[in-house]
Amino acid sequence: MVTLSAFLALIVSATIFLTVTLLRRGSSRTQNADGLLIEQESRVRAHGDRVSFGTFAVRNAPPTVADHYPS
Repeated sequence: MVTLSAFLALIVSATIFLTVTLLRRGSSRTQNADGLLIEQESRVRAHGDRVSFGTFAVRNAPPTVADHYPS
């Protein structure tokens, strides 16, 4: 019974620790201009990759204006 109580106490303390850690971090976004520019560039690159490597582009479709990686 002592082992079970110790195990439950460990699980509860880990849950509390993780909850406090996540609440302290919050969902704050980048505050400076450099970080915002990096996020924007990353978002644009991801969009281009989704367009270029999507199913339509991979299946031998004719190249379109949206292709960023012409072959």
